[in-house]
Amino acid sequence: MDTLFIRPPIPKPSAYLLVFSLIAFIAIGVGVFLYPEANGAAIAILLIAALTLLIVAIKQSNEPDLSFTLTFMHIQSHSPAGGWLARWRNITEIGPVSLSYEGWHRPLPWVGIKLKDYDEFLESICPRIASKILLEQRGLLILAYKRADVPPHDIEDMLFDDTHYVTHNGNVIKGLLAMLANRMRYNRELLGFDFFISDDLLDRPVDDFIGLLRRYLAQSR
Repeated sequence: MDTLFIRPPIPKPSAYLLVFSLIAFIAIGVGVFLYPEANGAAIAILLIAALTLLIVAIKQSNEPDLSFTLTFMHIQSHSPAGGWLARWRNITEIGPVSLSYEGWHRPLPWVGIKLKDYDEFLESICPRIASKILLEQRGLLILAYKRADVPPHDIEDMLFDDTHYVTHNGNVIKGLLAMLANRMRYNRELLGFDFFISDDLLDRPVDDFIGLLRRYLAQSR
């Protein structure tokens, strides 16, 4: 299948911030010209605020405007902090995330991904991305824990388990990457998937995105 780029549905406000900051600079300059007796401290504060907006706008304009890249080999995540990569051959299941409650399945705005092997996925990310995933997806684990009739572990143990993870090659992974590996194991116990993709990163409904990923997955086999 052809390479496909997935972009977030809400564009970055960098262009608006840039225009606003430039207008602010012009307004401040005109104000100083018309009112030279204006308070110097107040003008300095306004200049600092306008400069801050300009810096933020420039920084945002240099950040990637992609959420994901889909190729015939893999799915790759993009973010200002970095990204992750999962090859189709290392993915066993892609599906909607839901919680059972009183016999009903409540769908959640997330896409679940289940891996064959954690090692390859962990090797594709840095501790900064591991921390991002841990923070952004912990709410799902907490929800699943509250819905579980008999939780297999205490929630504190699941959220902060940094037990060393040993790869198939005997390498010992520590720190945030080990915590992510353990978190994925708990996610699988309670939710059936290892990690998740939020719908606010997608340019289409969750079900359509799942269907798209499954087509790429089927084509790779």
